Amino acid sequence: MVKLILVRHGESVANAENHYTGWNDVDLTAKGVEQTHQTAQKLAGYDIDIRHVWTSVLKRAIASAYIIQDDLDLNYLPITKAWQLNERHYGALRGQNKDVTRQEYGVKQVQIWRRSFYAFPPKLDAPDPRVGPYKNVDPRAMPLSESLYVAYLRIIPYYIDHIVPELLDGKDQLVVAHGSTIRAMIKYLEDIGDKDIDGVEVANGEPLVYEFDSKLNLLKTNRK
Repeated sequence: MVKLILVRHGESVANAENHYTGWNDVDLTAKGVEQTHQTAQKLAGYDIDIRHVWTSVLKRAIASAYIIQDDLDLNYLPITKAWQLNERHYGALRGQNKDVTRQEYGVKQVQIWRRSFYAFPPKLDAPDPRVGPYKNVDPRAMPLSESLYVAYLRIIPYYIDHIVPELLDGKDQLVVAHGSTIRAMIKYLEDIGDKDIDGVEVANGEPLVYEFDSKLNLLKTNRK
């Protein structure tokens, strides 16, 4: 049996301020750091043998991954940072306060943007600059905004191409990423319908453990 562990980063500054984050690169709060130490303590209680760590190119996820590795004495493990594991791109909403957007656009519309599988937030006028971790990304892949469905279309192929081969080799894998990243993976792993995924919540710092047989048939998970 092999295990896949999914962890959403600890609380970020944007989470604390109730702002849309998406691809904005924000730090963890002190609470987020403490949450992530608690994540490591929880993982220490599982029968797991993590062999590789995967994260996005956003520092709130990277910092969370480093804390977990450090606390579990796993700094020797390889860690891969991939933009494909980034949070969903919130377009022109990012950086805005969620309560303010509810007042401006209406509670119903904001709920659709946030939770619907197919709805796009308002788009940026131009894509993010192709610098830093995005300098070699195909410009056609740089979003103006993303629905969860569009984010799913970059996250799941990456999972299949890069993480699945490690699992098939019997090596436990840890993914430290974002709420939408993990919701997309949960949808795929549990074969959840497009409408039903709207109700799936992912808490900061709460480890989700998936256990598979040698052919990656799902045996059990601790997700409630």
